[in-house]
Amino acid sequence: MSSVTNIVVAGLGGQGVLKVTDILAEVVFRAGLDIKKSEVHGMSQRGGSVSSEVRFGDKIASPMVPADEADYLVVIDSTQTEVVKGKLKENGIIIAPENVPVDKLENPRAINTMLLGALAAKLDFPDELWQDVLKKEFAPQLYELNARMFKLGFDSAK
Repeated sequence: MSSVTNIVVAGLGGQGVLKVTDILAEVVFRAGLDIKKSEVHGMSQRGGSVSSEVRFGDKIASPMVPADEADYLVVIDSTQTEVVKGKLKENGIIIAPENVPVDKLENPRAINTMLLGALAAKLDFPDELWQDVLKKEFAPQLYELNARMFKLGFDSAK
């Protein structure tokens, strides 16, 4: 992992963009790294574009990912790829619904968790840490489903 990792998550209002970055930020924080996070809500109440940026490493000064510096783009709705593509660095990785087994989604609303699992497979944080944060972030009746979708995404990206 380089000294700074930049991640942009994009989707539409109601798809769980902010939930993904909340979970990611908590995992990074618990791992002891410096983290900064920013959000753009736009017209999220009406299904409009939503994006959230996470930067972490030894020392982070700004929450905003500069153009051409995102290591990862997590795109929950593929229509948002072009909207955020300018943030991706030359060898950056796009994680989108096309990269995970969406045919195995038990609930379409859990696509965000499946994509988070695919991202987690690329990052160097222990599974126990991810699971602890997932348990904290989801109500008990939603945890099991989201843990399964996270694992499917994780396994598909390995």
